[in-house]
Amino acid sequence: MNLFTQSDGSLPSFFVFVSFLGPLLGISLGFDAINSEQNKGTLSRILAQPVPRDYLLNAKFLAGIIVVSVMFFALSFLVIGAGLIILGTPPTAEEFLRIITYTIFSIIYVSVWLNLSIFFSVRFKQPATSALSGIAVWLFFTVFYPLIVNFITKGLEPSKFAPPRVIYLYEKIKFALVQIMPNELFSEVSSTILVPTVRSLGPLTTEQVHGAIPGPLSLSQSLMVVWPQITGLLALTLICFLFSYLLFMRREIRSR
Repeated sequence: MNLFTQSDGSLPSFFVFVSFLGPLLGISLGFDAINSEQNKGTLSRILAQPVPRDYLLNAKFLAGIIVVSVMFFALSFLVIGAGLIILGTPPTAEEFLRIITYTIFSIIYVSVWLNLSIFFSVRFKQPATSALSGIAVWLFFTVFYPLIVNFITKGLEPSKFAPPRVIYLYEKIKFALVQIMPNELFSEVSSTILVPTVRSLGPLTTEQVHGAIPGPLSLSQSLMVVWPQITGLLALTLICFLFSYLLFMRREIRSR
């Protein structure tokens, strides 16, 4: 699993690469899903047939998910094959399940941006506008939102002589602010799934770590650690799809 998490310095690690470029893949697959059909005049022809509107939107999303799933599973198996050739030892059943679980969560992470780009494709008439809107959201959460969080937390930072409860509250607020970013949620899920020694996320009190024995966790225990982050990614996916669904079902589509 170190092949997915570590790097020699020349290139980023596999999960960092997916975290950074996965949103661009989702945006590129969905930014012209609906508006290009409408601009070409084929959308009204499709809906003139006995095809429900929700079937069309579901097909657009399902087609993108199939492409992403095939690509990510192929990449994961290529990395596993390269590890077999280089290391000469096959992965254990636990390691293989962790890699498959990570691949599934990578697909869910890309589906967040795919649904967001489909929403912009329904909202705007021009594909260029929807593509730029998706990229703007990606840049905001990748570049500008961390700067805003650093600015806010810098102003709230307590002094070194503050009581432990105040410091713990500050760390909780700092941790909660970064949980809005989809890439941060995916990074926490990836690091916990691919590194079994990760036992917790966020700040902990002395009472919480007292008596804890360091050691690797099982896959089920790692999933319990990142269950809030997994729920957040699924919620973002469903919210983006819901907005796209409501907007598309209420939209008036006329033939050109």
